[in-house]
Amino acid sequence: MKPVPLPTARITPFDPPAELAEYREQTPIRPMVYPDGHVGWLVTSHALARRLLSDQRFSARSEFKRAPVARPSADPFFGAPALPGWLVDMDAPEHTRLRLQLAGKFTAKRMRDLRPLLERIVDDQLTAMEKHGPPADLVSLFALPVPSLAICELLGVPYRDRAEFQRNSATLFSLEASAADASRAMDELYGLLRKLVVDRDTETGGLLNMLAAEGTLAIEEIVGIGVLLLTAGHESTAGSLGLSVFTLLSHPAHLARLQVEPGLIDNAVEELLRYLTIFHFGVPRTPLEDVEFEGHLLRAGESITISLPAVNRDRSWFAEPDRLDFDRRTAGHMAFGYGIHQCLGQNLVRMEMRVALPAIIRRFPRLALAVAPGEVPLKTNVSVYGVHELPVTW
Repeated sequence: MKPVPLPTARITPFDPPAELAEYREQTPIRPMVYPDGHVGWLVTSHALARRLLSDQRFSARSEFKRAPVARPSADPFFGAPALPGWLVDMDAPEHTRLRLQLAGKFTAKRMRDLRPLLERIVDDQLTAMEKHGPPADLVSLFALPVPSLAICELLGVPYRDRAEFQRNSATLFSLEASAADASRAMDELYGLLRKLVVDRDTETGGLLNMLAAEGTLAIEEIVGIGVLLLTAGHESTAGSLGLSVFTLLSHPAHLARLQVEPGLIDNAVEELLRYLTIFHFGVPRTPLEDVEFEGHLLRAGESITISLPAVNRDRSWFAEPDRLDFDRRTAGHMAFGYGIHQCLGQNLVRMEMRVALPAIIRRFPRLALAVAPGEVPLKTNVSVYGVHELPVTW
């Protein structure tokens, strides 16, 4: 079978590339060619993704990773040992050791305890947006500040540093930034958080102070964890919030239901996460040994890309998967991955969306796009999908 590149061209803003569905129905694991010419594998079915992501013979270590699309900003970090604290690029036992230090700090209960804080943040940003007046960019005035403020409060990072960490985060997630730019951005982020950890103010609290006080992890590990959570913690939610509002404004019947059925929000959030799947280039794994898998020999060192957008549109798991359905049974979606590397901050993302989406609907019941849908700039040039801007009026 001829190797294929990862499909990336979308027909609509809300649906993954059409070829992914074809591949899933025809051959859910097939040879894939990477930008550097390496031939590995593409996985597009729910069942195979679950099996592969729970099999410890497949590694998440950065030494073996290849970007499935051209992304120079990944070059300094893929093919090299993981940075200190960067647990997403580690296998057990190092991954386990770090994850255990964090797991109890991101439980659903702890996130529920954060709800009053999130409600204040959301209300303040909506007030600022209201004062700005229409038309307004929902991303810069709401979708980006809300998770940035939340993750700063959670970690104990001063929000005054937001311009620096947002700029450097954007560089790391960009497909267009150079390797040199990405290295510089990562160095600046480590420098920013290292200063906070070393010169910590115990009165400000926050997760970084807590980890430092516990004394279990090395300073550089705490710094690395902080950089990972700070960058992913605002980029992912900002992408989800902006794209979710764009989706609701493009599906007026769904928006109307949320306005009259606020109790629907929890399931609506799960369905939006599944339907949109912002980690649009999937997750990488690499076999540590030759593995027989679904009739194929996956050789040690061959890169594998699990396409999360394809997995979340698999009709063998979700009925009519291409339809946005707020009444759907959403259990089993993989918007946050699967297995031991499933996103650590998923409960925070859920809580932020459960608070933010109803609040903006209540505050601006006449919210509408201020431009034609085709004029909304999409983040196809970023590893976390979303919208660069969302001009709205009310």
